[in-house]
Parts: sequence; structure tokens; C-alpha cells
Amino acid sequence: MDGAPARNGSRPVQDPFNQEKRPRKRSNILLRIDSWIDSTIWNAGFRAGETWEEITIFFRRFRTRGVWKAVFEVLGEGMNAGTAGMVLLLALALPAFEETSGNWQARDDFAVTFLDRYGNEIGHRGIIHEDSVPVDQLPDHFVKAVLATEDRRFFDHFGIDFLGLARAMTENVKANSVVQGGSTITQQLAKNLFLTNERTIERKIKEAFLAFWLEANLPKKEILRLYLDRAYMGGGTFGAAAAAQFYFGKDITEVSIAEAAMLAGLFKAPARYAPHINLPAARARANEVLSNLVQGNLMTEGQVIGARRNPASVIDRGDHDAPDYFLDWAFDEVKRIAAGFKQHSLIVRTTIDPGMQEAADAAVETSLRQDGKRYRASQAAMVLIENGGAVRAMVGGRDYGESQFNRATRALRQPGSSFKVYTYSLAMEKGMTPDSPIVDAPIHWGNWNPRNYSGGYSGRIDIKTALARSINTIPVRLAKEKLGEDPIGQIMAMAKKFGVETPIRRDVTIPIGTSEVTVLDQATAYAVFPAGGYQSRRHGITQIVNYAGDVLYDFDRDEPPAERVLSEEAGNYMNQMLTRVPYVGTARRAAVDGVLTGGKTGTTQAYRDAWFCGFTGNFTAAVWFGNDDYTSSNRMTGGSLPAATFKRVMDYAHQGIELRAIPGVENPLPEPKAGPLVASAATDANGNALPQLQRPRSLNRETTTVLRGLAERFERARPLGAAGRLAAAETPEGSSAGIVPITVEQ
Repeated sequence: MDGAPARNGSRPVQDPFNQEKRPRKRSNILLRIDSWIDSTIWNAGFRAGETWEEITIFFRRFRTRGVWKAVFEVLGEGMNAGTAGMVLLLALALPAFEETSGNWQARDDFAVTFLDRYGNEIGHRGIIHEDSVPVDQLPDHFVKAVLATEDRRFFDHFGIDFLGLARAMTENVKANSVVQGGSTITQQLAKNLFLTNERTIERKIKEAFLAFWLEANLPKKEILRLYLDRAYMGGGTFGAAAAAQFYFGKDITEVSIAEAAMLAGLFKAPARYAPHINLPAARARANEVLSNLVQGNLMTEGQVIGARRNPASVIDRGDHDAPDYFLDWAFDEVKRIAAGFKQHSLIVRTTIDPGMQEAADAAVETSLRQDGKRYRASQAAMVLIENGGAVRAMVGGRDYGESQFNRATRALRQPGSSFKVYTYSLAMEKGMTPDSPIVDAPIHWGNWNPRNYSGGYSGRIDIKTALARSINTIPVRLAKEKLGEDPIGQIMAMAKKFGVETPIRRDVTIPIGTSEVTVLDQATAYAVFPAGGYQSRRHGITQIVNYAGDVLYDFDRDEPPAERVLSEEAGNYMNQMLTRVPYVGTARRAAVDGVLTGGKTGTTQAYRDAWFCGFTGNFTAAVWFGNDDYTSSNRMTGGSLPAATFKRVMDYAHQGIELRAIPGVENPLPEPKAGPLVASAATDANGNALPQLQRPRSLNRETTTVLRGLAERFERARPLGAAGRLAAAETPEGSSAGIVPITVEQ
């Protein structure tokens, strides 16, 4: 029966009509959707084509022909080039603007007084805001003298004076030398605030962008005030206010026209024109400043005639030679350590030894005067570290007044063979010994084929001989065949453990020293060897206190103990090999008389950089010679000037002290081989032998104060008779007539 339920639970029979109807309905819907999509797409394409045709017809009206077509083609290409140029400018500007991150105005918000290792005051750094004078309160003649000499169009340009730059270039071409500079006050402030004095294209690009940034963010008077507060003025002084006190003993608001002209003349070359060093040159420079005032229509000849006839006189400061390169580095260390301190007016006791600093400066200057021209080397740097990590001397360049760029801490130079110690140290850690055999033969690493300095090969030799003779193929062979997996990464890690803070490039050439480092890096690393394989714990600050006497930082208390970075056995092996280099190897000029010496020379491609990094049981030093512009020297090697300079300093440093042994070296002191590499005595320009530097006995601050007080009492208590007055009158200026000489043994 139709419609009756099926029995036994079976499903009812479906209607055949309904079963066919539903699929047909679904297919009709899908066909409609497909048709709508097709028609929509076709209509959209058709309308787009019509629109494009209308646009094309419209722009045909502007089609140019002939000369106008060429003009518009040039303009179009110019827009393309301009867009590319804007992208390039943005890429160049980003590194410069990164320098302005954070609170840049508070970076120098420190007033720091530095003491040497004995407690004697050696200098100041930072800005003492109480001494900062607003531009409106400065003498009008002083401001005019600065603008007339440094930047006459200061209030007219926007950071870069293109007219002044063109004028300076024209004058320099006429004179065939650099007689005028094109940098504005804003550019010089950008350099002082954010950059270094290194002469590179990168720095000049950053300087230009930062000058525009300063002009956009600060008013002109604020830029001028910051410049006058931060410029180096010679004699270890920064800022016009400090210079006025140092040279004239008066406030900056009280300087005369003659004194203002002398101060304004210091901005160009503070070392050359510092009046306490060369008063005639300072007065001649001040006369040029007075002429600039007249030529710039800022003052009349009648107004400056009195200053010409009565030039400024300065306070007799005697010999004032602050360790400025060291102080700059120590100031950076203070800012790093004291960043979280609430107080920023601080007294800092440093590790600097004035006697050793003077000896290091003298050694560098002597080497450059005697042999700098012959070797075509114009600059040098040195760091001297005592066993234990205290930095006792730092030479950042030949003349701080000429260039405040610290070549000991900021300049990146290829270390050459002096970098090989990290590869050899790894080889010793891997189980090799100084007597292990190795083959000196041609070797290939990818497309690189290192060659030896001599051009030849020695065949089968031992490792200690390879190090002493500075053979290039051996560290490359050790890295490629003996160090195992990722040898370059292992060398990079070893250098970092030794204390190299400069990022090292991952390159197969680094076993022979192609990745740049600083002199401070190398001195820090080599100090690991006399420390027995422990970190050298390099430091320049021992204590920081506030003016209330509270100890805010103490190196021994707050710094972690030294960690071992080289096993005792490997360290002993390295010391045994390195102590052969000054006696049978490439550094025979470095052998210190009567003191066992170790170290390694380094010479880079084309003789651009020459190094000697060496140590005794008491001290470690790294010495670099070269040129700021990376030009090649006249075949100068690490065994020449650097080794001889190292010896001069170490001869002085080891006078009258207890000698320490170098760990792992028990053999008696070897005798250096005679020959042309033996260092000669220092001589003056006439060939006469100079007296050897003698290390004076040092007194602490308290003892010095007591002795001065006693001397003053004896002077007051001793009446002068006629004979005494006559003797005093005949005493040369600067001597201490009437003061009882006192000899103190310490």
C-alpha cells in the first residue's frame, strides 16, 4: 500500500520524482553564480579598458615634441635620480641620528676630579654647570672674536656654510695648502658632542647630518654656548670659562679684548697656540684674531689698537702636562660605572703613574723624532699595564693638542702577526707543545693562499721556531688542520676570552691578524700570559668617592675575581715560546736589559701598521706605529720602532723594583744575539747620546703636602741678611732659593 510504513524497520520508499528535482535545482544555482562571475569580470575589464583609453587620450594632449621632449625627459630622469638620492641620504643619515639616541645632553652631566695612583690631582673632566655662562652674559668682544675667527656667518647658515666652504676651498687652492677651514661652529659642536677626531669620510658625513639636526633642535645661542663650554682649549682645560681661569686667573666675563683674542685663537690649534707653552705664538695668533675682527666689520681698527699694543699676559703655570688621553678614557669608564649613581660630582682615584706616563710619552716622541721620517711614520700609541690589570700609562697619539683622537682606545688597526698568539694558544690547549713538528709549506684555504714574509718556506720545523720567526703559513695550517670544527669561531672566542672587546670579523684570514683591534685590546690580552693564564682584569679606576667622602665604587670590592682563560700547561707553553722571540726571533730590539722579556711583533700588509706586544713578569705593553691616513710606512716592521720603544719604557719601569718571574719559564735569561737589531742608545739631533731616563721616587699626596709646609716654614723662619738678599737677587727665576733641601727615602 502506497504511503504505508515499511515493515521490520526498513526505510520508506523514496519518491523518484523528488530525487531528480533537488540536484537540478542546485545545478541551476551554480550556473547562475558562474554566469554572474564571468559577466562581472568581463564588464570590469571592459570598463577598465575604456577608462585607460580615456586616460591615454587625455594625456596625449600633453605629449611634447622637439626641444620640450628633451627637457621633460631630463626632468623625469632627474626625479628618478632625486628619489634614489633621497633614499641614499636616508641611509647615510640613519647612522648619524643613532648618535643622538637617549638623553644626549646629559651624557656629560658629570663633574669629575681625577687623582693619580698616589692621590695627587691630575685633571678634571665633565661640565661644571655653575661655571657655564649664558652667551648674553659673555663680553661682547669675546663673542665677536670667536665668530670672526671660527664662523662669521654663524647666524646666517643652517649648520653648513656652503659659501664659507667655497671660499675656504678657493683660498686653499690659491695657497696650495690648507690655510682655511670650512667647518662651522655647529659642525665642530657635532664632532665634540657625538663623534671623535678621526679623519674619515664616514665621520665627515655624520658630522654634516648632525649639524643639520642640531640646527633644527637647538637655538643658535644654545649651540654657541655648548660649543664654548666643550671645546678643548689647551693645558688640559675644556671650555672658555676654564681656559680664562687657567691662563689669566679671572672669570670669563672679565677678560679684556687682548685676552679675548688670545682665547679665540686657541680653538684652531690649542697645542700650537697655548700661551703657557708658547707665548709669542699665542700673541701672534691673537693679533690675527684682531685683524679678523676688523676685516669682518665687527670692530674698528681704533677699537683693537690698544689690544695690539698691549698683548695679553698669562699666569706662569710652569710645566703642566696632564695625561689627557688617559683622562678621556677614564672619564668614559666613570660614566659607565657611575651611570646609576645619584651623585655626578665625583672624585676618582685612578691607576695612572705620572712617572711611567712621562717615560711612555718621552719614548714615543724620541722614536718618532729619531726615526719617524726615515720610516715615514707620523703617529704612535701605547698602553702599559702592570701585572694585576692596573693601567699605568697610556699614549693615545703624538700630541693631544693637535688631535684629541685616542689611537690607543678608539683606532682600529690590523694587528698582523701579533694576533697569532690566539691561534697558538688554542693549539697548546689541543695538546700540542712547543716542540711539536709542523710543516712550513704552501697552503690553500678556499681562494686564499697565504705567503711568508721572506717569500720562501722552511719545510719541517717545530712550533716554537715558527712563532719566533713569525711564519705565516703555520697558524693557518694549525687553524685549518689541527683545531677541529669551526676553527675561525674558536679563534674569535679565544680572543674575546683574552679581553679583546672589538668585534672580530669572521674570515679565514684572521689567524694572521687581518681583523682590526685596538692597542688597549692587545695590551689587555697579552697581560694574560704573565698572569698565568688568568684574566688580566684591566682597569683604570680604583675608587670613586663623592665630596662627602663616601666610597661609591671600589675595584677590589665591586669587581669579580679573575677567571682562568688559558690552562696552566698551555699558558706555560706560550710563555716558553714568547720569551724566545726577543732573543732569537723578530723582536731583538725589545729585550730589556737584565729582565726576562716575552712578546710578539706584528706587521701588516704594505707596512701600514707595525706592532710589538710584550711583557715581563711585572708589566705588559702594546705599542703601535703608523699613520692616521693608513698610508704605508717605509718598510717599518714590529721589530723596529715598536720594539725599541717598548724597551725604552720597560728599562725605565723596572728600575728599583722587585722583579717577578714569568710563569712556566725557569731557564736562565738568554743573551740576545748581536747584530743590527740590537737597540742603540737614544741620541739628540746632533748625534749626542741622551741621558737614560731615571725613575724618580714618588711621594703620596699627604707626604708632598707636609714637605711643602715644612719648606714654607723654613723659608719664613730664616731671615735674609745682606748676603742672603744678594744671593736671592742673583738666583735664577724659578729656583727655590732659601728653601732648605730635604731628601726623603721611600
